[in-house]
Amino acid sequence: MKDNTPQAPAAGRPGVQWLEIDERRAGQRIDNFLLTQLKGVPKSRIYRILRKGEVRVNKGRIKPDYRLQPGDTVRVPPVRVAGRDAAPQPGQSLSSTLKKAVVFEDEQLMALNKPSGLAAHGGSGVNLGLIEALRQIYPNERFLELVHRLDRDTSGCIMVAKSRAALRHLQQQMQQGGIDKCYQALVAGYWQKGLREISAPLHKNQLQSGERVVRVSEQGKRAVTYFDVLQRLDGATLVRARLETGRTHQIRVHCRAAGHALAGDSKYGDPAFNRRMKGIGLKRLFLHAEELSFTLPRGGKKTVRAPLPGDLSRVVEKLKTD
Repeated sequence: MKDNTPQAPAAGRPGVQWLEIDERRAGQRIDNFLLTQLKGVPKSRIYRILRKGEVRVNKGRIKPDYRLQPGDTVRVPPVRVAGRDAAPQPGQSLSSTLKKAVVFEDEQLMALNKPSGLAAHGGSGVNLGLIEALRQIYPNERFLELVHRLDRDTSGCIMVAKSRAALRHLQQQMQQGGIDKCYQALVAGYWQKGLREISAPLHKNQLQSGERVVRVSEQGKRAVTYFDVLQRLDGATLVRARLETGRTHQIRVHCRAAGHALAGDSKYGDPAFNRRMKGIGLKRLFLHAEELSFTLPRGGKKTVRAPLPGDLSRVVEKLKTD
């Protein structure tokens, strides 16, 4: 098949690009496609040109969540981009960390225990995300694509497909609720007995800056999270959250709606609780994707797990004795 990977215009001399989508790019969201093609362009600019209709697919306007189809023709307007001659390289420390982070791998799939602080992908001021680093570390892998996302601060299990067929198989499972995703989270206060399920629709707003803010709203999409108490601590509770749906910031917003903000959450959290947690050593969001259960692309059930990282375990230990 013809390689339709576009070539960026020279820095300072942008021009219109007409890109034909092949099987390799089919299924990708248009906003994510643009983020990978227009390196150096801020995410806010990407969403602005989408909102204004400057990006067209088959001559028509599309929304940021449109998924590209084989044969689509994408018009990318003149946008000044950074030079792309030298792709950012992961340092030796990051390369070593990510190689050790692989918790499962076969010919179709790689599952990793993503460290906190590493974005899932580049963009919005991030030159090197997890997926870009993996492509540099494993140059012989012809196809590596994220199956799903984790927020930059969130650690834990994340899947990377090694073929287009595997990507479609796993994403279809996810859309149909066939993948079980469990997280550990530390929340403020004492979680109520009997509160095992939160079902509250979530509405996502995109700010002018490109930042996403999510609120509970009847105009939102269905969102359901199941909770179990793991440990009651000093002024806090360690809970396990299992997602039935996978909305943006779902656990964080559902916990806040229940009156139990996540520790270290600067967007939806409790400032006083965050200050206390910082005082005992918490330096980031206390949210960890501990387990994924799914069906492998070639059949058979698989569960991958990532233990609670040391920085989070130490916070829990301190709250046992404070």
